[in-house]
Amino acid sequence: MMEIHHSHAVLHELLDNASLAWGLIACGTAQLSKLFIELVVHQRWRPKVLIETGGMPSSHSALVTGTAACLGWTMGFDHPIFALSATIAFVVMYDASGIRRSAGKIAERINQLPIELWNEALESPLKESLGHTRLEVLAGSVMGPLIALPGLNFLGSPIHLIDEFFRALS
Repeated sequence: MMEIHHSHAVLHELLDNASLAWGLIACGTAQLSKLFIELVVHQRWRPKVLIETGGMPSSHSALVTGTAACLGWTMGFDHPIFALSATIAFVVMYDASGIRRSAGKIAERINQLPIELWNEALESPLKESLGHTRLEVLAGSVMGPLIALPGLNFLGSPIHLIDEFFRALS
């Protein structure tokens, strides 16, 4: 029979999941870095990049590699859970640089076609920035573990940080 967790226990378990937390932090850091890259490289302030797909670096790659690295570090790199997370990471990165990138290129070509070719006008152009170049995926995949592993080792889980914070206050 399955044990039912109370909501407070589930929240505690989620906040104690350092692998998830640091994978998400790596993802968020990669996404946030797009704003600064946009500012430095393209010399424009465009906060919209924070919610767009594509671009340098791949935040999806940072998420899956950061999470996989944390799982390998905590459970062992020979653990089946690490194997599963690494496999998922490879699929996500292949998809980002292959399938999603190709879909974006197709959308770009469709958007260039004359409107007269369509029976119905498109409400808006198709989204073209869907995937990543291999360099963007590589940058995200390196960024993930570089952020997640030090966070895991030096800071721990969010619940650990909260406990330390309140301990310091008292």
